[in-house]
Amino acid sequence: MRKKILIPILFLILAQVASAQRFEGGILAGFNASQVEGTMINGININGYHKPGILAGLYVQTDFAPAIFGGMEIKYSQKGARKKIDKENPDPEKYIMRLGYIDVPVYAGFRTSDRATIIAGASAGYLMHSKEIDNYGEIPQEDRNAFNNFDLQPFLGFQFDMLDQIMLDLRFALSVLPIRKQSGDNATNYYWHNNQFNNVISLALYYRFGG
Repeated sequence: MRKKILIPILFLILAQVASAQRFEGGILAGFNASQVEGTMINGININGYHKPGILAGLYVQTDFAPAIFGGMEIKYSQKGARKKIDKENPDPEKYIMRLGYIDVPVYAGFRTSDRATIIAGASAGYLMHSKEIDNYGEIPQEDRNAFNNFDLQPFLGFQFDMLDQIMLDLRFALSVLPIRKQSGDNATNYYWHNNQFNNVISLALYYRFGG
């Protein structure tokens, strides 16, 4: 129940901020290509951005100087991992991790030209739902490691003004807080080897309200 209430409250707050005179705002929608660092299946590390997902939300930003601005967003973002199926394997092993987050990125941007911008920031995420699937269907919750509720992802990105009110946004993000620990068989004494981390490339269109 708390998760269902949290989403409209956050979007309402951002919409109110966007209506302030010094701020501009709009909506965004796009896709993620995701992997989870440290995902091991039978001792084999699953690599590659094979898990697609959607993202959608609102954003606001304001100028600090002619070439510098700051902004924040509230968005729903699907992440996770997927084992790429080997078609030549007569008995392929299936694995899919599906994660749904409410992300709140905060960032600064530097305009390198009239249309191009570099952005950098960090995104705090709250896990709304999770699911893992193998050859036998959904893995019961009691048979899998619990996920942490919170995520923190620094990111670097680029924006390009395609039209007066439409921007294309490309970002690269990697968690610095683990989304959960490795399973007992795969655990080590090293932070980056002992935990799992979201690794996401996102591409989205931003529509700016107003003219």
